[in-house]
This record gives sequence, structure tokens and C-alpha cells, in this order.
Amino acid sequence: MTTTKYGDINQRTAAWAASEALSHAEPVTVLARYGMHKPVPKNKAQSVKFRRAVPFAPAMTPLAEGVTPAGHKMQYEDVTATLTQHGDYVEITDVVEDAAEDPVLKDASQLNGEQAQLTLEMIIWGKIKAGTNVFRAGGVAARNQVDTNINLTEQRAITAQLKRNKAKRVTSMLSASVKIDTTPVAAAYIGLAHTDVESTIRDMEGFVPVEKYGSMKAMPNEVGKVEDVRYVLSPELEPFAGAGNGGKDVYPIIYIGKEAYGCVPLKGSEAFEPKVLNPGAPRGGDPLGQRGSVGWKSWMTAARLNEMWMARAEVTIE
Repeated sequence: MTTTKYGDINQRTAAWAASEALSHAEPVTVLARYGMHKPVPKNKAQSVKFRRAVPFAPAMTPLAEGVTPAGHKMQYEDVTATLTQHGDYVEITDVVEDAAEDPVLKDASQLNGEQAQLTLEMIIWGKIKAGTNVFRAGGVAARNQVDTNINLTEQRAITAQLKRNKAKRVTSMLSASVKIDTTPVAAAYIGLAHTDVESTIRDMEGFVPVEKYGSMKAMPNEVGKVEDVRYVLSPELEPFAGAGNGGKDVYPIIYIGKEAYGCVPLKGSEAFEPKVLNPGAPRGGDPLGQRGSVGWKSWMTAARLNEMWMARAEVTIE
């Protein structure tokens, strides 16, 4: 018995539906742009390994004439993350033609892409906001004592620590293409936060808005920079509700260096699987064939790769 992978649509239309969904997902992408990217394994293994080479130590021993040095082997740091499968569907009652131009399939594919990307964003957000390297505005010891916003002095303390721990500045981001590709960006640490924090960021000493960047190109959702931090905001990056002093919401600002975290991007042929069932065919639970569905499945994961290449500032807003 042959299993139909995509439901009632052929492979050509499935490829179009996946491309339509992934292209439409881009406007809500924030976090997936700046992680270390690892595509879904072709064999759909249950885990994915993020790997980077360990830097060489300085060669301090002078070379002796005619003597070959001992040398050393390559070493790698591995972080393994477990893939989880996610998906959803929308029920339809109108006939979905097996054609790319059908408006129901087009609209559902676009909305599925938005939903899939938001799902991935929330997986990444949950992972990185749980990091162990924490700074709290005002220097308080606990989240329930946080009662103020961030200032330039506190930002400098965070970036100084990132530099001490050899966190490199971010120099590229995932491109808008449906392929796994990157676009170069001006080097900086990235501050990721909710849009509610925008006024706080703009009030910081030395803030430069994107419209005054000159030749430097702004990144999507970027509002501006303060010294060597570029701030990228999204309404999806929710605060810790009521967790601060007096029941105030506590907003995490995640400062990241290059390869601080990793994720499986919603890109490429293996990343997104559309599922379409046309109405009209009797199935279990639908003996008259009155219903159909347009859905999606995807494998996702995220992992913190180096706790000291990222920091979470906890702040409140006025």
C-alpha cells in the first residue's frame, strides 16, 4: 500500500505550497535570523548536533631549527538538541483544486507559513530567555525586585562581559530567501526585546535611530543602536507578566553575540511539509466526505550554545 505524503495534492503543488508558506513567513521572523543555523537532517533524526571548532591556543614555544613541532588535532564543541514535530490544520468545506492558483490553497498556505514561523519563534524565545547569565536593572538580586529600566551604564556592563568571554559581534543574518542563506550585516551585538521596550531604548544616552544610520543598512524590525548594540524588537517577545516589584511586568532584553544560540531554520525542502485533503472523499469520521483540510508539519528545535555569549537583562518600563 502506497502512502500519499502530501494528501490530495501532487508533489509539484506541494512544493509550491511549501514555498508560498515559507516566503510569507518572513515578515514575522526575528529570532531565527540570528541563531546558528542547522537544517533539518534529511533522515529526520530525532536530534540535531550544532558543532563548532575549538580555537587553537597561542603557539608560544619557539621553533627549533630542523625540528618538526608536535602539532595537535582538531577539536570540536558539540551541543545536541532534540527535534520536536509541530503542525496544525484548518478545516475547509469548499473544494480545493489541485492547482497553485487556487485562492483557498494560497490563503491557507500563507497563514500556515505565518503560524509555523511563529511556532518556531516561540520555541527559540522560550529557550534563550531561560539563559543563566542574568543582569537585572538597578542591580537588584531577584526578578520580583525589578522596578526600573535599563541605562547605558548597565548596557556597558553587559557588553564588557560579552567581550571578556570572547563573544564575537553578529556579522550576518538569515536572508529572506526560502533557501538557507545569509546576508552580511554591520558588526554589532544584538539586543532582542518586546516592542513595549522601544521608548526605554530610545531614551538611553547615545541612542541613534535607524533613520540616521547613513550608509549602514537597518535590519528588519531594528529601531536603532546604542554604542555597539543594535536593538531589534518584536511584539511576540512577551514579558514575564506581573513578575516584578509591585506586580509590574518584567521585560527580558536578550543580548547576543555570534552563535550564542542555534536553531533549525524554517528553510529548505525538508523544513516544511504541507498536507491537503480535499472535501468529497469519505474518510474516518467524515463518511459523507463533507470536509477537507489544509495543514502543515515541521521539525523544530533551538538550543543555547554558549551561555556566556548571551545575557538577559530584566527591566520594567514606566
